[in-house]
Amino acid sequence: MPDGLVTLIKACCVLAFQMILVVVLIWFERKGAAYIQDRTGPNRAEIFGIRLAGLVHPVADVLKLVFKEEITPPHVRKFYFRLAPIVSLMVALLPLAVIPFADILPGDGGGFSFQTLNLNVGILYILAVSSFGVFGIIFAGWGSNNKYSMLGGMRASAQMISYELAMGLSIVGVLMVYGTLELNEMVRYQGGLLWGFLPRWGIFVQPIAAILFMTAAFAESNRNPFDLPEGESEIVGFHVEYSSMKFACFFVGEYGHIVVVSSIFTALFLGGWQIPWLPTPVLRENAGFATAALLLFGVVGGVVFAGLFGKWRGRLHELYTDRRKNEGQVWMICAAAIAVICAVILLAGFWRGLSPQGSLITAAVVQIICFMAKVVLVSFFFIWVRWTLPRFRYDQLMSLGWKNLVPLAIFNILITGFILLGVG
Repeated sequence: MPDGLVTLIKACCVLAFQMILVVVLIWFERKGAAYIQDRTGPNRAEIFGIRLAGLVHPVADVLKLVFKEEITPPHVRKFYFRLAPIVSLMVALLPLAVIPFADILPGDGGGFSFQTLNLNVGILYILAVSSFGVFGIIFAGWGSNNKYSMLGGMRASAQMISYELAMGLSIVGVLMVYGTLELNEMVRYQGGLLWGFLPRWGIFVQPIAAILFMTAAFAESNRNPFDLPEGESEIVGFHVEYSSMKFACFFVGEYGHIVVVSSIFTALFLGGWQIPWLPTPVLRENAGFATAALLLFGVVGGVVFAGLFGKWRGRLHELYTDRRKNEGQVWMICAAAIAVICAVILLAGFWRGLSPQGSLITAAVVQIICFMAKVVLVSFFFIWVRWTLPRFRYDQLMSLGWKNLVPLAIFNILITGFILLGVG
């Protein structure tokens, strides 16, 4: 297969992963907020009476934004006004191209890489692309030719530039420890153990850098408690003049950015595709047992969730008389179907006697699942924090960035240097 076609297929897979996760995050956002605020959450959009616990709402949102009337106010600077959402969306999509989803499969020509772009300066590529994000916001504020949009754009750009410095400095300590700029090598380094029992993940090797990076990531993605650029109670955002698909680009870009920073955090600090205590050679040797364990997990999980949804079904029958009462039944059937499919595959014994090539592919699939699970958990952390912490004032935000994060990042670099000099 031509290399260009392989790269195109990889890019489509990564894009599909990001878009699906964006939809799931929007659902997480609404359901998580509802749970924290002790209310039901989205439960109105439906397909044939099935609401899927609010999962239909993101689909309804997409359809609404696609078919909504496109309005371009006459006073805007049209070139910058149209360019801004494209830049914001592209900046949210491109960094994921260099994130490794699994270890390289051995083969001809260096093997098969689970990265769209296998760059030896992957982390620098991410920092370079991310720095363009501020242009999308400035273009939106300036292009809208509106004083409120301009104020929102200036506020957002100042915030992003301030925290970009702290984020870059927090990564320096990690680079000093890993000794490479290639993301796959960084993940491979984290496959070892500290003191014989603790996974050598970045979060244990560089805890200060992990905290600084996560804090800066919240500010870079304009999420609470750093959502001042969109603080509706204080100032309207930089995208106040946008509607329809142009607004959707900003909206998808924000959630896409969460996926990107979650993936970077996973690769740098949570071992990436590494499974704790199961380095790639061991995983490949025991690929059959790993597959059986995953299938067993699917059986147990399916049975447990089928039981929970069955209990929920009874409650829905008490609450509703319309088609909403069937929702628990739909979820229960889905969970039971997953359990049955996993049980059939497990009992069929396909996982026994895998060929060498089959073991390599199975190990890669397990690593991809592990990586995705970590990214989903980190992304959910972003949602959880938004509905838990209050918003900073602007002076507090700037003070935290320049007077706390930057000095701490420099301190971390010095400490890391001294330790590396000491231990060799």
